[in-house]
Amino acid sequence: MRVHPAVEALGFLLGTWSGTGRGRYPTVAPFAYREEVAFSHAGRPFLSYRQETFAEDDGRPLHAEVGYLRCAGRAVELVVAQPTGLVEVDEGTLEGTTLSLSSRLVGRTSSAKAVDQVRRTVRVDGDVLTYRLEMAAVGHRLGLHLEAELRRA
Repeated sequence: MRVHPAVEALGFLLGTWSGTGRGRYPTVAPFAYREEVAFSHAGRPFLSYRQETFAEDDGRPLHAEVGYLRCAGRAVELVVAQPTGLVEVDEGTLEGTTLSLSSRLVGRTSSAKAVDQVRRTVRVDGDVLTYRLEMAAVGHRLGLHLEAELRRA
């Protein structure tokens, strides 16, 4: 299937990526995880996004999110929903194979953790995807929360 012209610049993301990462935040002990991320395309002007993480030590599920990625030129938009009651609208730029996104809106249900801001940086070099996720939540300033290195499956 041919990639829709509106998201052709994001074609380098297509596929399934897996690997390991590390997390930290002032409110939790540092942790290691395994991750799988998939970007897919169904001919429409967006990519679908799916992510799941599992504890590296015992395989228990840690996190999951789904969303959609769109672009117009070098402007990029990511909409994400999480089963923990959070939704994110991120906007940013595409420079080569690097996405730099910052939250424009973080919404939450009344029982969800108070997340105020998110910043995501995703880089692809051949068959290696690296990312950093920074977060401001539960009274703490924006700081590194997650970083990982994934390989195309």
